Order: sequence, then structure tokens, then C-alpha cells
Amino acid sequence: MPEYKAPLRDMRFLLDEVFDFPARYAALGASDATPDMVGAILEEGAKFCEQVLAPLNRSGDEEECRFDNGVVTTPKGFKEAFAQYAEGGWMGLSADAAYGGQGLPHSLGLILSEMVASSNQSWAMYPGLTHGAMSAIHAHGSEEQKQTYLTRMTEGRWTGTMCLTEPHCGTDLGIIKTRAVPRADGSYAISGTKIFISAGEHDMSENIVHLVLAKLPDAPAGTKGISLFIVPKFLPNADGGVGERNALSCGSIEHKMGIKASATCVMNFDEATGFLIGEPNKGLNCMFTMMNHARLGTGMQGLCLGEASYQGAVRYANDRLQMRALTGPKAPDKPADPIIVHPDVRRMLLTMKAFNEGNRALAYFTAQLLDVAHLSEDAAEREEAENLLAFLTPICKAFMTDTGLEATNLGMQVFGGHGYIREWGMEQLVRDCRIAPIYEGTNGIQALDLLGRKVLGSQGKLLRGFTKLIHKFCEAQAEHPQLKAQVAELAALNKEWGELTLKIGQAAMKNPDEVGAASVDYLMYAGYVTLAYFWLRMAVVARQKLDAGEGEAAFYQAKLATCDFYFKRLLPRTASHRAAVEAGSECLMRLEAEHFML
Repeated sequence: MPEYKAPLRDMRFLLDEVFDFPARYAALGASDATPDMVGAILEEGAKFCEQVLAPLNRSGDEEECRFDNGVVTTPKGFKEAFAQYAEGGWMGLSADAAYGGQGLPHSLGLILSEMVASSNQSWAMYPGLTHGAMSAIHAHGSEEQKQTYLTRMTEGRWTGTMCLTEPHCGTDLGIIKTRAVPRADGSYAISGTKIFISAGEHDMSENIVHLVLAKLPDAPAGTKGISLFIVPKFLPNADGGVGERNALSCGSIEHKMGIKASATCVMNFDEATGFLIGEPNKGLNCMFTMMNHARLGTGMQGLCLGEASYQGAVRYANDRLQMRALTGPKAPDKPADPIIVHPDVRRMLLTMKAFNEGNRALAYFTAQLLDVAHLSEDAAEREEAENLLAFLTPICKAFMTDTGLEATNLGMQVFGGHGYIREWGMEQLVRDCRIAPIYEGTNGIQALDLLGRKVLGSQGKLLRGFTKLIHKFCEAQAEHPQLKAQVAELAALNKEWGELTLKIGQAAMKNPDEVGAASVDYLMYAGYVTLAYFWLRMAVVARQKLDAGEGEAAFYQAKLATCDFYFKRLLPRTASHRAAVEAGSECLMRLEAEHFML
């Protein structure tokens, strides 16, 4: 298994030099998030992830979760690691101080989650789902519900889930069958079956708080008739502690390709006691708070597993001896050269590096938007941040997970045959990453969301909000002595992005299938342009530091070299995505369904 080391230097580069988190924290009134505090969080979080979580990654994959008559046991060490995590106050890092949290900015929680998931993705699912449930309760729950549930979830004594999917429906939540019947005491009897419930049952906390989508007896048809309910495994007693067992159970756990130490459960609710959260028939709106949180977290998984794979691949490429360099021996004292001298290995490593570091910049920019949306006292500033978040969320989820999967595949490829062997750990990273483009809304759904709802649905307003940032940046850097050619290329693609969108919109007015046909390639085009913007932002800073003679020259030179690689070898993929979009829907829809039959 590759040894994980938190990339603290790269993280600090983004926090301090590119996005100036300290100034933004000060402007938002987050006075506790001092540079010293942030530095301590990074250092201690890195130690926990490197020393506690990473050693459990392979053993957890091999042992998996065990199921016995409704009881789920997590792999050895998982429960103890969670207790240590909770005791260290990590669960409450960004939680509201009113409910026992530390009240630090949300961005710090997201940055911590990068290290957690990079070191052990299966383990990360347990606190990750809890944070999502906490966000929904905090946004939509009553004060009594917040006091009852958030305080204990913040402490790490209780964990949480989100229960959406049913055996007959995934994305199409309007046809769910789970029912909620009102009771005289104000609670509801929840009955139905939910599947694919991450962390639905386990032994790591004393209670599990399920957020369940269900329909009331008089609910309107479709998604307008969905309500959200809190359905705890154990009902809270009078003092808020654990009371009697609720009428719900885990029917089985799934046997999966990856994230095997994360319990993926079938949950049965048999007139279980539930409590309405938010308004009746507005459950989908409440759940979107949690889903958007989860989609950003899922996007991060592409970065996290890509980073872990890159670290393993780099070490191996420097150690593995195979053949001589085409330009002559580079290690004449050895029987062969390390494979890192070969151009194709460089291609793979640089692709991984460019995606990982570009995706990290996108993730941290998005994290900063979360802070503004939650903390800013300026209504206009909050609205702008929320609009940018709405636009970037599907890009984060889909682009980061697709490129993360590409990165983990390349990392395995660097190892050659050894990459396919379980003991090296590289194939596990591929297996663990494969779910990320599927769950929390498949990447195809994210693409439809981006193009159909966010871009065309807003008449281009959300798109313009982001492309305006790129336009202003390109104007400011148009005459940059070393980077102006790349700035001009980004400016041209930014303009083309708007033109491509207009073409799709016009075609969709005649044939709605044009949106579905274009959406995936449109999202990938958007992702490549977005990363080009962030790569240039990093390159401008690196160039400034080098010109001023500040800091580590090798670090900044590497940034510039990787940026150059991205523009020359990865950004050209936009041309093929544009061509696919412009090909339209006819070639996709021409073939009759029966011609797909065997």
C-alpha cells in the first residue's frame, strides 16, 4: 500500500499565496481562524491521517465489514480510530459553536476531509455522511431537533446517514414508495426500504441518525410530494440520550468492488418513528442541502485518491529500474535507469500531477465560496457566492471524479504488472475511486444539472457569473511577460464557451434531446477550461515569487512546468469535446431501440 504523506506544502501554497485565506477569514470575521490555528490544524490533521488512518486502509479493504443478523461490524481498528477522531474534536471543527462545535470556517472542514479521504476513503465515509446530515439538520431543523441531534453528532457520539435510494428508483426520487403516516403525538410512522445507504449500520457510534425521504398520505405526485424525516436508530430519551430501539433494521450489506470497509446497507423501516424536518412536501429542498454538501465531498474523492495514487507512482518510478533512457544512460552505475526517465512514464505522472493540483485549486476556491455563503454579512456577496457554488458543484463532482479515476488508472499503469497485484495497493485505489462517478448523482446527471438547470435554466446567468471572473483575470494578465500566450488561449476558450452554449440553446429549442446529447461533453469542456483558469492563477503567483527571489525556487518552477504541460497536453482535449457537442443528437438517437438487442 502506498505510504500517504499529506501534501502540506501544496495546500499552504493555495491557502496562503493563491487564495489568501487569512485575509478572507479576517474579512468574514472568522477571527479564530488565525494562521497559527490553521497551521496547527493542518499539522495535527496530517499526523492523524498518516499515522492512524492510512495504516488501516489496506487491512480494512481485506477484512471488509461483516454482517450477522442485522449487526454490522467494521474492520479492526476502525472503531478505535473514530473514537480518537471524535475525542480530538475533529467532528466539530466547522460545526456551530451553539451545539458544541468549534465554529471554524467550513473551508477548514473540507480541507481536513481531503487528508482523511486520501489516507482511507472507506473510513472517511462515516464522518463524511455525518457532516452532511448535520448540515441538513442545521439548515432546516427546529431548535429542539438541533439541540437533540447536533450536539451529540458534533461530539461524535451519534453519526448520520442520508436515505434516498429505493430498489426501484435512484435518480427519479418522485416515484419513491416509502410512506410516512401521521400519529397523534406529532411523530410519523415510516415504512419502506432504502438501499445503498452508506454507514446505515455499524459499530462506531452509540446511535445513527437517518434522514429519510418519504411521502405523506395526501402528498402530491412526483418530487413535489416528498418530505424529509429524522429517523434515529435509537429514540432519544427524556434527557436526550439513547432510549428504546426504533423499528428499523439493516437487512444486508452490499458486496462491492471498492470502499469495502464502508458499510453500504439495505435499510428496512417498519413503522419506525420519524420526525418531520422542515415543511411537509418540501423534503427534496431540505435534502439538497445535504446532497450538495455530499457532492462536493464526492468530488474531493477524485482528488484524494488521485493524490494517493500519484504518491505511490512517483516513489515507484524513481526506484524501479527498466531499460536505458533513449538519450543515453542516466544511472550508469546501475544495470538500468529508473523508469521516471522515460517520456511515457513522465506523461502519466504529469497528467496525474496536473489533475491533482488543478483539482485541489478548484476545491479550495469552492471551499472559500462556502465560507462566504455562510459567514458574509453582505447579502449581495452571499448571493454571488451561492450562485457560483450552484454552478461549480456539478463540475466539482463530475470532472474531479472522472479525472481522479483517470489518475488512479495511470498510477496503476506506472507500476506495470505490479500495479495489478493486490499487495502493492494501487489497484485498491482504482477500485475505491470507481464509485465516485456513480454515487451522489451519476456524472451523467451532474452534466444534465449543469447544462440543463444551471446554465440554460438560468438563461446563462450562472455561467456568466463564472466566465466573468475568467474574463477579468485574462484582461489583467493579457500582457504578462512570460504567460501572455497561455492567457490569450484561456481568453479564447472562455469566449468559445459562451458561443458553444448559445449553439446548444438554439438547437434545444428545436429538439430537447440536444441538451442530453451535449451535456457530458459540455461538462468536461467546462472542467478543462475551469482548471486552465486555476492553473494560470497558480502560475502567475509562482512567477511572481520567482521574480522576487522568494521561497523555494524548485517548487515554483515545478508549478510553471506543470502548468505548461496542462496547456499543451491536456487542455487541447476541449477541441474533441467541442466537436462531440457540435455533432448533435441525431447520431445518438437514430438507431431504433431494437437494434441494441442481441
